[in-house]
Amino acid sequence: MSPEDNKTIVARYAEDVWNNGNLAAVDEYIAADYVRHDPGIPMQIRGPEGIKQLAAMYRAAFPDIHFTADLMIAEGDKVAGRWMVRATHQGELMGIPATGKPVSITAIEIYRFVKGKIAEQWVVVDNLGMLQQLGVVPVPG
Repeated sequence: MSPEDNKTIVARYAEDVWNNGNLAAVDEYIAADYVRHDPGIPMQIRGPEGIKQLAAMYRAAFPDIHFTADLMIAEGDKVAGRWMVRATHQGELMGIPATGKPVSITAIEIYRFVKGKIAEQWVVVDNLGMLQQLGVVPVPG
């Protein structure tokens, strides 16, 4: 697959799984041996089932979650994306009860492809900004 094909797959994955909540589509995009490197999540995410659990957890907390790609760059077997994520906190998230507050955060993700599927992903999300917007962590100053 070409780098441009891989960018298209990332965009479709974000739309189908994260924006629309189609967890059945995860198997189309995520390799069986997928590994997610995400220091902001206290659990290991492996394979399609790991992504299904993660997406279900976030969509339960943020049913209106929406990812918009601000930038995508592809080279070889990798795609890097900068995302704007907007949502409203309407359900419990890792012990934080629903606040009803909107959040708007950025994420930077790198995807590695094998045979047309996402095999590995590195993720950096503005979790501090999200917690501050939810009122769980004070904003300095």
